[in-house]
Amino acid sequence: MTRQRSVHYYEPQDIVGLAFDPVLDDLLRNEPVARIRLPYGEGEAWLVTRYHDVKFVTSDPRFSRAAVPGRPVPKMTKHFVPLDRAVSYSDPPEHARVRKVVAKPFSQAGVERLRPLAQRTAHNLVDALVAGGRPGELVRQVLHPFPTMMIGTVLGVPASDWPQMSSWAETLLSVAADQEAADRAQAIKAQAGEYFRGLARQRRERPCEDLISVLVAAVDDGALVEEELLALVSLMQFNGGHTVRTNTSTMVYTLLTRPHLWARLRTEPEVLPRAVEELLRFVPHKSGVGQPRIATEDVEVGGVLIRSGEVVYVSYVTANWDSTVYPNPEQVDFDRPEVPHLAFGHGPHYCMGPGLARMEAQVLLSTLVQRLPELRLAVPAEQLPWLSRSLVRGLVEIPVTW
Repeated sequence: MTRQRSVHYYEPQDIVGLAFDPVLDDLLRNEPVARIRLPYGEGEAWLVTRYHDVKFVTSDPRFSRAAVPGRPVPKMTKHFVPLDRAVSYSDPPEHARVRKVVAKPFSQAGVERLRPLAQRTAHNLVDALVAGGRPGELVRQVLHPFPTMMIGTVLGVPASDWPQMSSWAETLLSVAADQEAADRAQAIKAQAGEYFRGLARQRRERPCEDLISVLVAAVDDGALVEEELLALVSLMQFNGGHTVRTNTSTMVYTLLTRPHLWARLRTEPEVLPRAVEELLRFVPHKSGVGQPRIATEDVEVGGVLIRSGEVVYVSYVTANWDSTVYPNPEQVDFDRPEVPHLAFGHGPHYCMGPGLARMEAQVLLSTLVQRLPELRLAVPAEQLPWLSRSLVRGLVEIPVTW
């Protein structure tokens, strides 16, 4: 068991294209349990990068999320993204109590009931893209509005407010590099909380067939408190819109810059579910690392002793590129032997709506392949603009023709 470690300063950089973060790649290969210092916050942390070690940390109750609030932990941005009572900051059994409320709407059966709506929405957006003529812009016309419409409909956010949701998400899910940016993010969190508080009041008076009405009923029944409702809705709205948008934009980029993969989806549509899973594994979606945990006692991880009270981060992105689990991880292989990826996390803090995100990706890609089989980039790949200073990687624009 080792203890002495050098400390690596890690600041996520804007990376264009599908290149893997070179610092994370080096740590995965050479120091899979490493000491790091991040740009903001205080102190140092451990970063765990290998697949099996990441699964261990994220499922072991000795690593606590509930111990994080109020501590000056090292961070990638000056602000904390989730609201204070977010499920992100709870541990079992409290965590399970909160998740139980949304389990049914996000179950496989619940997601499949939404598939016809998703298919209609995707076809309508492609109709509008085609009607606008060549070239089209895929992010603005299809990939951005699609998940915004879907999660807005599921939650019950009025369509007139969807642009505001997108704007808030882009700010909250970006790096706040100075105090002004951090203050702006905090102000948006407060505005979002008040907005959803008002929407909850409306649903209490006039319930609808939407998830906010379900959550309001849970508050009235004592299963949730209102601050948990506000944090849950904010988490689902912002991640369910912005994160799906960025991830699907990178999936489409991957396919269009590897024409043999696009051709295979066109000639073998039955491979699409496997293709989505492989793309979820392959796409280096997050910039940097996720939410921290605190060790509540001494724990050995990968032969390294982590002391009680120390901060621990994991990287799902590196876990999905662990060559001991996924041979040739830099290759997109639709026939790769099935090993569950960690794109949606692992353990109690597994993503709230992975079934919905999967279904949305399947519907988007299948619709584009079926409706626009000759879809291709309208400009050289190196000219495509990527998001800057964002906590998630994705494209700003994808000009296309067909």
